[in-house]
This record gives sequence, structure tokens and C-alpha cells, in this order.
Amino acid sequence: MSRVILLDRDGVINVDSPDYIKTADEWQPIPGSLDAIRRFNAAGYKVGVCTNQSGVGRGLMSATALSRIHAKMARELDRCGGWLDAVLFCPHAPEVGCSCRKPAPGMLRDALVAFAASPEDACFVGDSERDLQAALAATIEPLLVRTGNGTLTEQTLPQDHNIRCFDDLAALADGLLDDQTGA
Repeated sequence: MSRVILLDRDGVINVDSPDYIKTADEWQPIPGSLDAIRRFNAAGYKVGVCTNQSGVGRGLMSATALSRIHAKMARELDRCGGWLDAVLFCPHAPEVGCSCRKPAPGMLRDALVAFAASPEDACFVGDSERDLQAALAATIEPLLVRTGNGTLTEQTLPQDHNIRCFDDLAALADGLLDDQTGA
């Protein structure tokens, strides 16, 4: 059985910015997030990123700048012994109405195809309502971290929600990997 962890980028792996992360210098990991990815890798999970990057479509950064950001993320992961098996992104501005921009499920479905995985073998970790909506639309289990916009997002969830929430990606790795080992 394939196990796939799909992650939003900004606010989950790295510190978010209201003005977009536009350069590699602006990209800074959230403490513990890269080690959490390394731990998922070591446990045999496939790990992918599914991220909206409308800064490209809005002309706030180039596709080359986005590639440099992702290259820095890959280098930082490599330094701690981790890696990403895939990075998918939507470069479109919201008004384009594409099927890949979250909350639409297209990007998550594309990731499942890339990993030859079914929705029940995957989860999607996000920090925003649109992340949760995309996961539900793709019939993938949504998981919420309280980093980035996650604390505010959690406050908007209905009282009877069944979405598992974690302080950060490191705490999520603790929870999922403990569940896997029965600890």
C-alpha cells in the first residue's frame, strides 16, 4: 500500500508572508518542518508539495524565481537528509478559474496520479480553509497545522469537525508515525 503525504508549502513547511515569498532569500523553514519531512522519508512515505503560487500569475515573481525558491527548499532538505518526491504548483491568479488552484482538487489529484496512489492512501496537510476544501474535494484526508494561518483556520471549523489538528509539521509527524508504530 502506498503512503503519501501531500503538503501545502507556505505556512506548513516555511514561514508565510502576506506579501508572498518572492525570492529564495525570503524562504525560511518553520523550525522542525524539514526534519519532519526527513522522518516521513525514513518511514517510507512519499512526500509531495502542492502549493498555490499566484505570485507568478500576478507578475509579482517570475517562474525562475519560484524555481530558485524550490531549489533552496530542496537544498535545505538535503542538508538534513530529507527530500521531496514531487513539487506541484499552480501559478495562476485566482481569477483565471483553473482546476489546479486550491480549493479546486486538480493539483491534489495530479499528485495522486504522479504517485500512483489512491485517495485513501494519502493525506493533505494545510494551514488554510482552501487547503482543507481541496483535500475534501479530492477525497483525501485533510490535516491542519496551526502554523501559518492554521490557528485562525481552526477557529472557523465547526464544533463537530473531524479534522485532526497539530501544532506544527513536527507534531504531525510525531502523531502519524506513532500511529504507524502503535506507540
